[in-house]
Amino acid sequence: MHLSKYLFFLLAIIGLYACASTGSPDGGPYDETPPKFVRANPKPNATNNTRKKISIEFDEYIKLDKPSEKVIISPPQNEAPEVRASGHSVVVEFFDSLKANTTYTVDFGDAIVDNNEENPLGNFAYAFSTGESIDTMEVSGTVLNAADLEPIKGIQVGLHKNLNDTAFTKLPFDRISRTDSRGHFTIRGVAPGTYRIYALMDGNQNYLFDSKTETVAYLDSLVIPSMTGAVRYDTIWNEVDTLAYDTIYTTNYTRFLPDDLILRAFKEENPMQYLVKSEREQLNRFSLYFSAKSDTLPTIRGLDFDEKDAFIVENNLRNDTIHYWIKDTTLCERDTLTFQMDYLATDTLGKLVPKTDTLRMVNKIGKERRMVLAKEAQEKEEKERKKRERKGDTVRVQPKFLTMTVDAPSSLDLNRNIILKFEEPVAHIDTSAIHMAVKVDSLWEDIPFIFMADTLMPRQYQILANWQPGQEYQLRIDSLAIQGLYGLSTNKVENTLKVKTLADYGTLYLNITGAGPHAFVQLLDSNDGIVRQQPVSERKTCDFYFLQPSTKYYIRLINDENDNGVWDTGNYEEKRQPEEVFYFPKVWEMKANFEFEENWDIHSTPLDKQKLDEIKKQKPEEAKKIKERNKERARKLGRTS
Repeated sequence: MHLSKYLFFLLAIIGLYACASTGSPDGGPYDETPPKFVRANPKPNATNNTRKKISIEFDEYIKLDKPSEKVIISPPQNEAPEVRASGHSVVVEFFDSLKANTTYTVDFGDAIVDNNEENPLGNFAYAFSTGESIDTMEVSGTVLNAADLEPIKGIQVGLHKNLNDTAFTKLPFDRISRTDSRGHFTIRGVAPGTYRIYALMDGNQNYLFDSKTETVAYLDSLVIPSMTGAVRYDTIWNEVDTLAYDTIYTTNYTRFLPDDLILRAFKEENPMQYLVKSEREQLNRFSLYFSAKSDTLPTIRGLDFDEKDAFIVENNLRNDTIHYWIKDTTLCERDTLTFQMDYLATDTLGKLVPKTDTLRMVNKIGKERRMVLAKEAQEKEEKERKKRERKGDTVRVQPKFLTMTVDAPSSLDLNRNIILKFEEPVAHIDTSAIHMAVKVDSLWEDIPFIFMADTLMPRQYQILANWQPGQEYQLRIDSLAIQGLYGLSTNKVENTLKVKTLADYGTLYLNITGAGPHAFVQLLDSNDGIVRQQPVSERKTCDFYFLQPSTKYYIRLINDENDNGVWDTGNYEEKRQPEEVFYFPKVWEMKANFEFEENWDIHSTPLDKQKLDEIKKQKPEEAKKIKERNKERARKLGRTS
């Protein structure tokens, strides 16, 4: 009797264990449902509200994802309200006094998520009014970086009822929003009327454009909100045949206009000119860095040395970065150089005025320490020499040459030249010691060439010749042909190179509609970097030859209003918009010996749809891919559905 009872219980336990093993609980599919709104106190769109503490309840535990970044409250508050999650609710507490007859909106975006799977309740907003009625209109659009059409995330976008230009610099916004990762914004709770719209990357959070360092955007035209009836079509696709649909549903809704505004944001040219930094980064060179471009170079007067003919000066086109190479090696060895510098700087009234500074350029390593290090290096070299002698190795003193980088690839592109680069300024060049030859049959024949300094890159030179497709060339530079500033000369060079044939390249012909009188086109790589730049012809064409095969190219056009060959930013005070930029919404993967001809109307595609996602640096934040997670879970469990 006792034995049968024991066997019964044993079999029962084994059976329960077997049942549990055949279907191990895995928690089921992931929750795909975002939180659902239940109620709020005061009710949504309540009027005559005086409560400063708002409670919004949902059907499950929730939390807030980056509320300081995603939640925007309009009109803007002097003291930021507290926004916090509490169980099933979100609590918003205002600290400023509520304005009379005003609509307040709390736009959560996708900040409200459930507590477990963080499914976002997207596009959720709450509103109430302190007056008899509530304003329900909306204005929406996109903010793009004017220079490269990148969507700008997190920039404020606001409306002003005051149509004066000074409102943007003197008054906070009447209504406000903030862009998401797509650069998109929606300003809610807008009353009927006429407005000006602005975007502002508000560094000091006062809702005013009061610093030239802040990124801004504005529309020249006025914004007049309106609404209209519209129909949305929703398609239910066939689960078996994915190319067929079962049903099309129509949904009537209110469309708020305008909903396609494009704001092109820019940062103004810094007008404040001052010395940012001075440093002696190496023994024989010191540098000056200024905050803004200048038409003139500073004047230097040595206080403990003679400045006359003491330097070789390298300055960029903006004159805001200047390198001074010290010619005299004895002067280089001085631990400190002291000089007086006269230059133009911006005063407190914003005017350029003469200014004088006394600067001390100090070597990073003092002379005594340099001598110790030199002695240690010499002793180490002598020790190595004696060691090689004991082994019977031949010891040869290696001569020191001026460092020169020769950019002359064995396979040379038809549209480029040979480039020579140096680490220090060049004092003398003997062009008779430089030779270019072409191979005719099996013999080398000298050919004429041009040797010239690069106008944009200091210490860089180009060798130009009449390159012929498929021909083989030889570059020879005799030893001692080029002498550096400090006495070293170059070693001999002998390079052989072959020019590519026309069949090695692709060609792109563009017929452009809508370009301005001084437009230019830039060919870009996959990092949005400039590969080539070409002006648009009077016939509104732009052609690119010698393009590399199996290479992706993208295209940008700039309407160069001042015809200076570069993109220029805007200026709010002068009411000058930044120069227009357009992208061709297509990528070309070049083929060898192939020609593309394209017609491009720069206005045919909306500006926010022109730049391809694959070259955008600001990527849209991906929503939770819950269905994919469920598929992956099912796969791991060996399920087919």
